[in-house]
Amino acid sequence: MAGHSKWNNIKNRKGAADAKRGKVFSQIAKLIKSAVKEGKSGDPKFNPQLRLLLEKARAANMPKENIDRAIDRGLGRGKGGAIQEIVYEGYATGGVGLVIVGQTDNPQRTAGEVRNTISKAGGSLGGPGSVMFMFERQGEEYKPTIPMELTDEDQVIKLEELMDALRAIDDVEDVYTAAVWEGKDEEEA
Repeated sequence: MAGHSKWNNIKNRKGAADAKRGKVFSQIAKLIKSAVKEGKSGDPKFNPQLRLLLEKARAANMPKENIDRAIDRGLGRGKGGAIQEIVYEGYATGGVGLVIVGQTDNPQRTAGEVRNTISKAGGSLGGPGSVMFMFERQGEEYKPTIPMELTDEDQVIKLEELMDALRAIDDVEDVYTAAVWEGKDEEEA
């Protein structure tokens, strides 16, 4: 039975390590995508921010296919077609409004992932205009016009976990909430 236990331990450690690497790869891919978009070039010779991120990706042993895919998505080319910006609106537990901004080549897939993540946290995805009245757009960001004060510590923790889970989705760029609580940075909204 010792062999079984050893294999199980190896499997669990490998699974945890793979999950960490996947999360790092996802974060680097998002940064590469935004660097290409901002620099308007997928060539590291003309985009110094992209050059630094490529070095970071190589240091993390990120596969070349993942790097190329992130560069293509930043340039607006995707294997499934053109990349489009999409905005989802939803409610977290307690009726807290969320605006989720993403870029995707497949809106149905992304909508399903966002809906699934929100519903697992006890929230729901809303239709167009259901939450947007609580926000105003300032440049590239959404600022709450009707802030909702959160005092319950459990609700704050659940909301932060939901926002982290939404940001972990590859196609999601950022998540904005109408909630405010003690300890929340102004830039974090």
